Amino acid sequence: MNENENELFKIPEGVLKKIRTQEEFEDYFQTLYKKGVEALLKAEIIKEHLGYSKHEPAGRNTGNSRNGYSKKILKTNLGDIPLEVPRDRNSTFEPVVVPKHQRMSSKIEHAIITMYSRGMTTRDIEETIKDIYGVEVSESSISNITSAIIEDIKEWQQRPLDAVYVVVWMDGIVIKVRQNGKVTGKTIYLMIGLKHNGLKEVFGMWIGESESTSFWLNVLTEIKARGVKDILIACTDNLSGIRQVRCLSGYC
Repeated sequence: MNENENELFKIPEGVLKKIRTQEEFEDYFQTLYKKGVEALLKAEIIKEHLGYSKHEPAGRNTGNSRNGYSKKILKTNLGDIPLEVPRDRNSTFEPVVVPKHQRMSSKIEHAIITMYSRGMTTRDIEETIKDIYGVEVSESSISNITSAIIEDIKEWQQRPLDAVYVVVWMDGIVIKVRQNGKVTGKTIYLMIGLKHNGLKEVFGMWIGESESTSFWLNVLTEIKARGVKDILIACTDNLSGIRQVRCLSGYC
């Protein structure tokens, strides 16, 4: 292996560091927060404000329609996140999820993490969205927003992955999750892959009742189906159940 190849497979300092706090966990999800909030904004303007999607006949001769995007800097616990906020031609759209001159609440940040995690039912996601909007949006609108954002969630969960990753890191952290009508502490397991170019990518998040062999077999089978053929280094911090399934899933 020549010098350039050595540099290619060099693991950046700290990439194998265990997540020990909520803040360290959330550091990986700035891009996901942006995606989740923009998906909610798009659902709001289409399903709640205008009542019809682009090019739908229902929007003809209404006197209002979508009109591109405006830029907004969203202040969060992670710092400033640039957003694209949809506009309408009459300039009457006032987003509920991101009110003017307000920070993004930690409740919404946590809600986006859980909504994009495997293991949430449609009912769980709808209840989570209801928590975000409270009484400011009608029950029917909550249902419409839920159906719209579920499409975005599925697209993110099922997106293709690279064939080879230098390092794949698996870990879990307990956060508050709404399931079956109750808010409880659940462990969310995440997988983060280090690419050859040094960038890190979150494969996904899974809500699991236990670290069983069957749970990890399902997770590894899923990422294999999404295109991952080889992992050079798997960093698991001795998660129970993972060693037994690596060979079963083809990652020996």
